[in-house]
Formats: sequence, structure tokens, C-alpha cells
Amino acid sequence: MDNRQEVSAFLKSRRARITPEQAGLPVYGQRRVPGLRRGEVAMLAGMSVEYYTRMERGNLAGASDSVLDALAQALRLDYTERDHLYALARTAGSSPARGRRRSKKATVRPSVLRIVEGLHDQPAYVRNNRMDILAANPLARALHCELFATAAEPVNTCRFVFLDPRATRRYPDWERVAREGVGVLRVEVAKNPYDRELSNLIGELSTRSDTFRTMWGAQDVHVFTEGTKRFLHPTVGEMELVHETLDLPGDDGLSITVYSADPGTPAADALRLLASWAATQQQEQQETAAEQSGAEG
Repeated sequence: MDNRQEVSAFLKSRRARITPEQAGLPVYGQRRVPGLRRGEVAMLAGMSVEYYTRMERGNLAGASDSVLDALAQALRLDYTERDHLYALARTAGSSPARGRRRSKKATVRPSVLRIVEGLHDQPAYVRNNRMDILAANPLARALHCELFATAAEPVNTCRFVFLDPRATRRYPDWERVAREGVGVLRVEVAKNPYDRELSNLIGELSTRSDTFRTMWGAQDVHVFTEGTKRFLHPTVGEMELVHETLDLPGDDGLSITVYSADPGTPAADALRLLASWAATQQQEQQETAAEQSGAEG
């Protein structure tokens, strides 16, 4: 990924969404471009038009925190967008020769695995910054049974959402899920513009999915923290679960996602039914493996 192109596209997209009326500016004559003009952004941010133009052309190198804060305020960036702007500024000026690297193979620490596997009544998994699921407890595998039905692991949630036709049935709010996934990848590109695996994933999704390509061009960003997600499970039906995502300090790019249901809700009943189904599936797999082992012996 080219940092200058990322900076330019992001700033242009944020400028285009703000009308002069929203910014409290008078409107004179007919406007040829949507949103604010460069000069209007510069005025709101308290900088020269020439300086802002240089920034919008992709050059954030040397921009101070005060300049970035003023620009974020002028463009009405939310908390996630502001962090994204800072990430773009931190990687500005880095060269592909110095920055390009093959991502280290992430390893989930045994203590983290014990935490995930110890959550018997809550689906939980560990993922990296590319949305690869590196470890999951049995209930998470049952919840995402179609995702884990693929032969190759680690499975990737964005690849499933955009390339597997079952995903639109799996997620009743598919568009929101898809946009959030794209936003997470956009955030990671700003932090790691020369991550080869990340670039390869985005290239694959852009090539194979028109919808991904359109959403990617919107320049929206997202960070998973907490929220709700609806699932339509092929066995237990629809359930709305609460999810929490926690970053793992010391494990760069890794996080734990845990799903739960409010007590006394239909979702809690569905989650118990899912746990029962998962236990049955696991027992059947163990019996099948034992039979095959006995036959080979």
C-alpha cells in the first residue's frame, strides 16, 4: 500500500462529506465539487492553503500533533478517524524498501489458549490484524460452523463475508458486518502499509468482490470494541449476541473476541442449545476418530 495515496484518498473523502452549511460557512455561487473546498478546510484548520494542499497530496511527514488536531477538528473526524489520521502520519515518509516485510507468524500463548478454552458457555476466539482466526473454543467453532467448514486454516472472517455466498444468509445485518470488516482492514493498512499478507488479502478481495472494492473506496475506518451482532445459525436459528473485543498487550495485532447473551433472553436459550449441539458434534467426531483408529489398527 502507498502511504501517500492512502493519505490523499482519506483526506479527500472526509472533506467531500462536509457541506459548507455544516461547517458554518457562507455559500457563494455554484459549487463544482461536493463538500468543502481545500481553501475552506485550510481556513477552518488555521493553516495556509498551500500547506493543506501538500497534506492532501499525501505528504503528512513532519506534521505536528497540533496541526493534526486542527485538521481533525476541521474535518469533524470521530475518535477512530482521528487515530487513523495519526497512524497515517506516523508511517508517512517510510519507504517500501525499509517498511516492506513479511508478517511474523503469530503464535497464541498457552496462557491465552487456556483463557479461550476455559470459556465453556461463551464463544471466544483469538484473531490477528488481518481478521484471521488463530484459535477458537468449541462453542466459537459451533457458532461459526460454516466458516470453519473450509479446509484451510487459519480461516479469515473477511474472506468468508465477501467470497462465500452463505455469508449473506449467515448475517442478517450483512452490509454492516461487511463495512465494519473493511473498516478494520483500512485501520491496519495505515499502521502497517507494507505488510505483505495484509496487502495480498486486500488485493484478493478487491479482485474477487465488486462490493469489497466499492466499500474499500469509501475510506471508512472501524475498530472493534463492543457491540451486538445477529447470527442466523443453520441449527439453532437467529440469535443476537453481545461481543467484546480485547487487545492482547504484548501480542502486537492479536485480540480476543468473546460473545455472550443477556440472561433470560431468547439469545441465552439459543446459546445453551448451541452448546448442546456443539457437545454432540464433538462427541460424534471423537467416536468417528476412534472407529477409524481401531480399523487401521
